[in-house]
Amino acid sequence: MNILTIPLRNIRRRPSKTLLLLLVFSLGVMSIVALYQVSLVVGHSLEKKLTTFGANMIISPATEKLSVSYGGFHMGDMLVDVQSLPEERTIAAIRSIELKDRISAVAPKLVTMTKVNDTAVALVGVRWHDERGIKSYWAVRGEFPSAPDQILVGSKASAKLGLALDDKTIIVGQDFTVSGILHETGGDDDTVILMNIDTLQALLDRQDATSFIEVAALCSGCPIEDIVAQIRQQLPNAEVKALQNVVNQRMASVQFVQKLALSISLVILVTAASMVALSMLSAVNERKKDIGILRSLGYGKSQIFIIFCLEAGFVGVLSGVVGYLGGFGASFKALEFLSLSDGVSPVFSVTHLLLACAVFGFITIVAAVYPAWKGAGVEPSTALIAL
Repeated sequence: MNILTIPLRNIRRRPSKTLLLLLVFSLGVMSIVALYQVSLVVGHSLEKKLTTFGANMIISPATEKLSVSYGGFHMGDMLVDVQSLPEERTIAAIRSIELKDRISAVAPKLVTMTKVNDTAVALVGVRWHDERGIKSYWAVRGEFPSAPDQILVGSKASAKLGLALDDKTIIVGQDFTVSGILHETGGDDDTVILMNIDTLQALLDRQDATSFIEVAALCSGCPIEDIVAQIRQQLPNAEVKALQNVVNQRMASVQFVQKLALSISLVILVTAASMVALSMLSAVNERKKDIGILRSLGYGKSQIFIIFCLEAGFVGVLSGVVGYLGGFGASFKALEFLSLSDGVSPVFSVTHLLLACAVFGFITIVAAVYPAWKGAGVEPSTALIAL
């Protein structure tokens, strides 16, 4: 016998109690691992869904403002040397940054003013697939444009211009058909006419031109400032702004899910560690004779202390293996139950498995410190009196 084999023999001598302790702690580990895996997937899924409710970054041409005043009377600010962004090159630069996998959607826009039915109105060119990717909340009466000569009219613009579904109108000398009326959104989209950006570029003879580009970025895995900095490096002549209020609101939603999972995990962990401590304390009381005999054979207090700690550590490491594998499998069932099994799924990691073994082995050792200290204090006379 030695200091390593004694804990293993003690575990084998009490199979029912050992299995019960292993089961309880493994269930705790499994719950923690499952919660962790589910929180990662739910957080990523939640953020992807939130990006469909608008962009969190805007890229526009760099401009200079000239403040106009005369005689002490301020007449406002005037933009100087307003340029367009080249669509193809700008989007390619955005998609080429190091954190390009965090870019969810890129939606270019070309904006101009025109007159429809003798009324001034803003005309916005968009790419429908990209635009609907960041504005899933859009709802229309009719259908989204599918042909170059079809337009989508905002609810307020429709009332102001007297345009109804399937009406025809002339815009910049060309005939267009109203394919859909956008339901009220409470934003700028209500007051404009939207069309395909290629069509508007051709009408204005501004091929490949955009007024600004909206970007929806996933920012839970890295600060939004990192994405902005990398885009600025690729586009030094453009102005890149992060909508911090939008970013903060989305991050708060994702972090709430993760903090909730962490809080529940801590409760489970404390409960499981308490069970280990109680089990080890019971083992010390039951094995006072064995401890006394070991002490009488020359084992010191530190060796007795290590024996009990190792015994708890073996249970923790084994629970880490069983719990991680069980929790990884349970996370798929949990995601299926939550209807989140499509898209991102939990990823098995050997590193995480080894880390779970190390962490939960350490936790069980910590939980067994007091029982081990108490067991180490048993004197050899205890065993001699009992015999």
